[in-house]
Amino acid sequence: MDRKMGLSVWVVLCFTLAHLALHTDSVAVMSVDLGSEWMKIAIVKPGVPMEIVLNKESRRKTPVAVALKENERLFGDSAVAMSAKNPKVVVRYLQDLLGKRSENPQAELYRKRFSEHQLVAAEQRGTVVFKLSDELYYSPEEILGMVLNYSRTLAQDFAEQPIKDLVITVPAYFNQAERRAVLQAAQMAGLKVLQLINDNTAVALNYGVFRRKDINATAQNVMFYDMGSSSTTATIVTYVTTKTKDSGTQPQLQIRGIGFDRNLGGLEMELRLQDHLAKLFNAQKKTSKDVRQHPRAMAKLWKEANRVKTVLSANIDHMAQIEGLLDDIDFKAKVTRQQFEELCSDLFERVADPVHQALKVSELKMDEIDHVVLVGGATRVPKVQEVLLKAVGKKELGKNINADEAASMGAVYQAAALSKAFKVKPFLIRDAAMYPIQVEFTRSIEEDGVKTIKHNKRVLFQRMSPYPQRKVITFNRYTDDFEFFVNYGDLSFLSESDLSIFGSLNLTTVRLSGVGLSFQKHSDTESRGIKAHFNMDESGILALDRVEAVFEKIQDGEPEEESTLTKLGNTISSLFGGGSSETDGKENLTESVQDEEEATSKSEKDDREELETPKEKETPREEESSKPDEQGKAESDGEQADQPETGEDQAKTEKPETVDKKAEDVGKEKVEDPESNKTEEVKMPKGPKRVKISENVTVGLEIQDLPDLTQEEMSQSQKKLQDLTDRDLQKQEHEKMANSLEAFIFESQDKLYQDEYQAVSTQDERDQISSKLSEVSNWLDEDGYAATTQELKAKLSELRKMCKELFFKVEERRKWPDRLAALDSMLNHSTIFLTGARLIPEADQIFTEVELNTLEKVITETTAWKNETVREQNKLPSTQKPVLLSKDIEAKLALLDREVKYLLNKAKFAKPKPRKEKNTTQEVKNTTLEDKNAAAADNESVIPPEKDTVGDTEYKEEVQPGEAPPTASETKSNTEGDEAKIPDQIVLESSKDTAEEKLEGKSDKHPPDEL
Repeated sequence: MDRKMGLSVWVVLCFTLAHLALHTDSVAVMSVDLGSEWMKIAIVKPGVPMEIVLNKESRRKTPVAVALKENERLFGDSAVAMSAKNPKVVVRYLQDLLGKRSENPQAELYRKRFSEHQLVAAEQRGTVVFKLSDELYYSPEEILGMVLNYSRTLAQDFAEQPIKDLVITVPAYFNQAERRAVLQAAQMAGLKVLQLINDNTAVALNYGVFRRKDINATAQNVMFYDMGSSSTTATIVTYVTTKTKDSGTQPQLQIRGIGFDRNLGGLEMELRLQDHLAKLFNAQKKTSKDVRQHPRAMAKLWKEANRVKTVLSANIDHMAQIEGLLDDIDFKAKVTRQQFEELCSDLFERVADPVHQALKVSELKMDEIDHVVLVGGATRVPKVQEVLLKAVGKKELGKNINADEAASMGAVYQAAALSKAFKVKPFLIRDAAMYPIQVEFTRSIEEDGVKTIKHNKRVLFQRMSPYPQRKVITFNRYTDDFEFFVNYGDLSFLSESDLSIFGSLNLTTVRLSGVGLSFQKHSDTESRGIKAHFNMDESGILALDRVEAVFEKIQDGEPEEESTLTKLGNTISSLFGGGSSETDGKENLTESVQDEEEATSKSEKDDREELETPKEKETPREEESSKPDEQGKAESDGEQADQPETGEDQAKTEKPETVDKKAEDVGKEKVEDPESNKTEEVKMPKGPKRVKISENVTVGLEIQDLPDLTQEEMSQSQKKLQDLTDRDLQKQEHEKMANSLEAFIFESQDKLYQDEYQAVSTQDERDQISSKLSEVSNWLDEDGYAATTQELKAKLSELRKMCKELFFKVEERRKWPDRLAALDSMLNHSTIFLTGARLIPEADQIFTEVELNTLEKVITETTAWKNETVREQNKLPSTQKPVLLSKDIEAKLALLDREVKYLLNKAKFAKPKPRKEKNTTQEVKNTTLEDKNAAAADNESVIPPEKDTVGDTEYKEEVQPGEAPPTASETKSNTEGDEAKIPDQIVLESSKDTAEEKLEGKSDKHPPDEL
């Protein structure tokens, strides 16, 4: 009930359907909360703002498991069920292997936990590969691609439309190689990833959207403690409103601190309980075998350990029991909560560590944290809550969000925000990068006649730097081709075990070519350095956008007007990231920042490399909180720490935030008040003007941490996955056809003994059909399941053709009573209608003679056809094909109904004929008829008839000489008589009582004094 109310609130407050795409079959978007044990899928589609997808077992979460047999694949619960029978073919807990080399400690831990799998190193990349047989190898990315494709299948079945766009959650501690591995898996499955969102950020978004009204200018700090199956993460989030240029004041969440433990979660608790149960079974000595040497038995123990752990969360003890654990020996043992806590005592001691890490990096104290909210399934363990509550020192822990579904719901909200088909209320997200990234390069310098190699470092992104964000670094001392390196920065905050799991600290080697040629080409200009533009996107993945050589020259006097071709070339160059000659001071904001930094004195800028933060729409300075910019501070510290003794490569003393403010002011002058700039330019005297020239530099990248798949390898993996999908579809089609054939045989054999089928068939016909059914049934039992789908389809088609006439005769006899009753009813009503229409006086007649004769002809022909056909059918034996067909009866019904409806529509739009005589009583009658028809016209929205309309002839009522005009009472009686002659279908809205009231002066529209 609470969940439904919450969704309603979300729909009302946050979600509005906007401009739908032209092709509505691809509007829906989805999210996948990709955990190590479970995945939760959510969708957004027109009419369904947000909803969790139910799988084929109608469950709201699906196990991340794949059973890879030689001839079939199983997913989810079916794969988990298979693990108890054949654990070697079931792959689970893939998350720890993504982006890891074979020698990584995490891969070694996986081998220890799941000894039934054979992990080998890939020949090209050195990553882990599952070896299922001599010919069957699958990488973790390929298996994850299968899981993502299966999630799309579930979402499409639930949404009833194709889905391609999605947002995937990943752990916040994922590094660059791990994030790229997830993207590669999605690419193999043919999915378009709108964003990789950190799972803690998705949870924070879900929490904030539900509490949008509670977020104000006062910062609120919330800690989310997420203990899942494999890992634990503590995240500190600050909620505050901020002003934006486009949307005004909007709520914002900012990630302030993150602490994590990669191997602390429910899985380790289950494995320890599994080992405890194995020891108890071995201690019973009912068999000489060691249960730990048998994978199938251990898989059963693992499943039971999972169940016992869940039950112990609400009970102090429970009985573990398994039938036929090993050698048909049953196992039964009692486990108490105290025993379980003793088994995991060292794990519970690590519960508070992520909290302390998050507080340290955020520079906050526990007193400044307003709430601590629990997320993740493992937080339901009572001991975990007890230790955590003691560590945070709060009165209680927050349990007011769905611990399982919060991340998927937050991710699907972000998916809708990123999709062009939907519009949501803005909620700004300032995520943070976990690991610092720096640029390293070497340069040859000469001191006292001795040449030495100097190693330089420049911090690109500090730890907890917000993203998405762009950075520019300028190399001022290079005039020829060179190379530099992009690596991780100081990772001393990681433990020794985490650092060994992390992998390579080197990210990319960048080789620049064409630098020397650009200097030769622009030898008459002043160099402004080689600028490398970096971008960390919404998914937290770093990329080098471009590198350009920038030059500047001085142009004396009034600059000549550029030609149209030159202007067009400069415009196109600027659009694609290249530089252009700036002659009027209208640089883009990014270049404004660079110009502001480069406008320092010659002594300050000489012999150094600059790190610049372009002003981008993604992270405008005016949207940040009032807290000093930690990123700028960290960068300044990093530059100073690398300052040489000789004074070369000296860092700027100006604070980055001050530089950004100057750049912001420059931008405002150019954007907000362009006319003012024009006036100043007119007033300025002619003089030298600086013209900037940019030329792109060729970039060669060599990835060092984990090589990406080549195009050929990616194509092979995509083909491998597509072949498996096609094979599964073919198998499903084969099984479906075999089931259809088998079901048809059983149903048909049963029908041959039913009375209604025996009544319309001879014994020979039934024997012939029965013999054929038995023949196909025997074939199906012996050779049918090895037959192709086409062969099964042909057999089914042959049987249906043989039984078609028999089934047709029975079906027709079933339809006769209803169809004939409907035809008799229509003939009866049509006859009454025709009789009533002919009784209308000639002066009041609204139907033409041709129309009435046409209806009469249809009635006559239909009646004759029915009588004749029924008579012929009664003469035929029941075993012959009938001549009275239901489709013919339906055709006659449709013809008769069309004629009657035409006349009814004409009556509804008929207008009364006006009278010439100025008789008061007659005027009252005309008024009554007019009101009656007006009411009918107002209340009936029927399309006017296409045939002749009424009202073209003048309505006349003559009074014979010597006769007195009719009195009111006579008029009343005449009106009653006329209405009595008109069938009910023609009288539309007015009733007899209404006419009497109007004649007696009781009508509000015609008071007596007006008459």
